Amino acid sequence: MRRQRSGHIINISSIGGYAASQGWGVYCSTKFAVEGLTEALAIELKPLGIHATVVEPGFFRTDFLDSRSLAVSPTVIPDYEETVGAMRNFAAHANHAQPGDPAKLAKAMLRLVNAPEPPVRMPFGSDTVARIEAKNASVAEELAQWRDLSLSTDFAAD
Repeated sequence: MRRQRSGHIINISSIGGYAASQGWGVYCSTKFAVEGLTEALAIELKPLGIHATVVEPGFFRTDFLDSRSLAVSPTVIPDYEETVGAMRNFAAHANHAQPGDPAKLAKAMLRLVNAPEPPVRMPFGSDTVARIEAKNASVAEELAQWRDLSLSTDFAAD
C-alpha cells in the first residue's frame, strides 16, 4: 500500500469500542484498543494516501448472542443483578431480534470500501447511532461540569 500510495485498512470493532456496557468490560476493552489503533493509523497513513476505518456495528441479527457463540459465566452474583444481570436478561431476549440486517450491512460495507474519502469511524445500525449520540452528549455535559477543575492543572500564564 505504501508503494502504490493507496489502500484502505478496515478494522472491525463494535459499538462496544465507542461506549462501554455493563457485563461487557473485557469485550469492550479489546474493541476500545481497535478504535485507538485505527485512529492512530488513519493519522499516520493519510500522508501516504492510505485510509484506515474502524467499523462499529451495533446489534445485527446473527448468532452473536446465541449460546453457541456467547460464553456466559455460570456464576450469578446478586449484587450485580441490576447491572450485569440486566444485560444477561437483555442478551437472552435480544437474540435473533436484533435491529440490524446483516445483508444490508454487507452492502453498506461495499460502499464503504469503495468510498474515495472514507470516514475514520463508520457506525452501522440505528442502535449504534443512538448510543454514540447519547455518549457524546454525556461526555460534553461531564466536561462542562468539570471544565474549571480540568483547566486548573496548567502552569500559570506569565
